[in-house]
Amino acid sequence: MRFSAMSGKEIVNLCDGSRLGIIGDSDLLLDEKTGKIVALLIPDQKNVFSFMSSNAIMEIPWQAIKKIGNDMIIIELEDDDKRKYSV
Repeated sequence: MRFSAMSGKEIVNLCDGSRLGIIGDSDLLLDEKTGKIVALLIPDQKNVFSFMSSNAIMEIPWQAIKKIGNDMIIIELEDDDKRKYSV
């Protein structure tokens, strides 16, 4: 499946039911040596309507993806496994 075909899918966490974002707004972190996907980099959506929102990014390991369906991507990720960065 091409990444462009997944662009409209929503990312949902199985553990708490939270919506983390849309795959089209995300970036991929690739391993330079192997070319394999390491993680999804998702913009933090907490302050969507705020003009003064921070530019935080959440890193979701590729192994956390459990299912890619027609409308959404299901991940299983506890809060301690999420990594957030400010850019």
